[in-house]
Amino acid sequence: MDNKMCNITQSDSDDQENISENEVELTNRVFEVNSEDLRPLFLQESHLSDHQLLDEDEPFWPNALDDLDGVNINNFFHRVSSDQVIYQAKKRLKMIGKYVMGDLLGEGSYGKVKEMLDSDTLCRRAVKILKQRKLRRIPNGVQNVEREIKLLKSLKHKNVISLVDVLYNDEKQKMYLIMEFCVGSLQGMLESTPSKKFPFFQAHGYFTQLVDGLEYLHSKRVVHKDIKPGNLLLTLEGVLKISDLGVAETIDFFANDDTCVQGQGSPAFQPPEIANGLDSFPGFKVDVWSSGVTLYNFVTGQYPFEGDSIYKLFENIGKGDFTIPGDIEDPLRSLLWGMLQKEPEERFSLQQIRQHLWFSKRPPLTEAPVPIPPLRNDEFHCMTVLPYLFDHYYDTSDTASNLQYFTQRQLNEEIMKREAEQNNGNAQPNQSSKRRWKKPISCIAVRKLPGCKQS
Repeated sequence: MDNKMCNITQSDSDDQENISENEVELTNRVFEVNSEDLRPLFLQESHLSDHQLLDEDEPFWPNALDDLDGVNINNFFHRVSSDQVIYQAKKRLKMIGKYVMGDLLGEGSYGKVKEMLDSDTLCRRAVKILKQRKLRRIPNGVQNVEREIKLLKSLKHKNVISLVDVLYNDEKQKMYLIMEFCVGSLQGMLESTPSKKFPFFQAHGYFTQLVDGLEYLHSKRVVHKDIKPGNLLLTLEGVLKISDLGVAETIDFFANDDTCVQGQGSPAFQPPEIANGLDSFPGFKVDVWSSGVTLYNFVTGQYPFEGDSIYKLFENIGKGDFTIPGDIEDPLRSLLWGMLQKEPEERFSLQQIRQHLWFSKRPPLTEAPVPIPPLRNDEFHCMTVLPYLFDHYYDTSDTASNLQYFTQRQLNEEIMKREAEQNNGNAQPNQSSKRRWKKPISCIAVRKLPGCKQS
């Protein structure tokens, strides 16, 4: 073959010098093989005779020519960078057992929470996805999850989250906890408001439901030990659900009292007896204290005890000195004082809380309630499973107006990121190091691209 055919790495300036008068330089156009624009582009001022052309019914290919000496080979081969290969993201239907997977609802220290749809009952569910590799890195992570599953299977109350099903995937070492569907936590609602607090009547409604749920847990000899707004979920109907029983403790029915010896939970909601490091403490009064801190946060937007570090925070909690803002008046003021007493013996019990005047009488509606924040700009919290079902059973790729695109370079970066995360984790013995990667995408047809730059 002539040297001119093999010299495809020469500079642009050299290319210009080697183009003869009879050659036509192609533009950076993208076309289909059977495009009508292809033939005129080659035939324009071409030196080829009519007998060298192919039949009209056959596609015109450069390598079908008898003589390619007059064609600049650099005009046919273009180097395309990875950021120019574009893919279209598609919603792939994924099922776990009989449940159809939806979008992400939230993410905690233990795992992700996604929406699910029961294909048998068509009930909306939420699933907590737990990875064994991640649980082993969390202190007491595996034990806490096992304890939570055991407790939730034995509990049934309208103000306690219900466990619907538990699924295991041994190959991926994942565990799926299917639970009741909730639209969000009270913590998220507080953070969505400028004042970071609820109106008194709204705080009253949530607090009374919290006490109802705690009374049920204590009747089952269960101490939650981590009551806080982030663990109080809300349904679309406004029903409060106590969740996250990972650090909860069950007291033996034949025990003389409710003494506990292990304190766990969020530092800002821990009582003075735990902050001061006591060896044992009454468990039920721990939930009363954390409920008092939660109510304080509901109505003030602040916390009764704060600190620059966890040591300073525990020091302030251990002293038990706090102030209540002046706009909090009786009887709510006296209720907060009674629930946040430093000594557990002087602290209110759930029975005293229920008999309190503020608990028994709902405050008047003085302002608009705090709404449930929208999920991804959807104030109605529509099912995120539906787009996956539509895309699976109906071809909506050509008509969708909100298609998402990404490049090959972005895809490669995502693969490298996930592989780095996998390498940083604890490697499992007897496991293949080969990473399974399935592209949830479909490549766009070339004709949809407006053009391609030569690099």
